[in-house]
Amino acid sequence: MTAAGEEDRRPLGDEPPRDGQPDDDEQAFERLSAYLLGHATACAERRQHGCLVAKATAELTEHDEVVSARSLITFENVQLALAAGLEACQRNGDIDPAADARQLAGLLLAVHRGIEALGKAGFDENALRSMAETALAALPRPPR
Repeated sequence: MTAAGEEDRRPLGDEPPRDGQPDDDEQAFERLSAYLLGHATACAERRQHGCLVAKATAELTEHDEVVSARSLITFENVQLALAAGLEACQRNGDIDPAADARQLAGLLLAVHRGIEALGKAGFDENALRSMAETALAALPRPPR
C-alpha cells in the first residue's frame, strides 16, 4: 500500500528497461536484446539466487492471497514494460507494426521466466543465450 492507502502497483524484482520516448526508439531493439541476453548470462551463474517474486509465486501463491495478487501485478507490470519496449521497436521499424506488442511481450516474459528456471536446472550460458537469441530472432519483422 502507498502512503495514501492505495495499492502500489510498481513491479518488484528485475524489470526491463522502459521505453516510450520517441528518441529512445532507435536503440529499443538493442536494449531489449541486452536485457534478455544479460538475463541469460546471469541465470547461468550458479551463485545467482534467482527472482524473489518467482520463488514466492512458486511456493506461496496457493496459500497466500496477498503474495498471489502481488505476484500477478508484478508480472503484469513487467509484461507492460516489455510491450512498451516492443512498441518502440515497432516505431523504429525493427518489429512488424501489425504484430500485437502485448502478445509478443507475453511470449518474451515466458521466455524470460523459463530461462531462469532452466538456469537453475543447470543449463549453461551458451544454451541460455541461444534460447534468448532464438526468441529475439522469432519476433516478426516488418514486411520488406
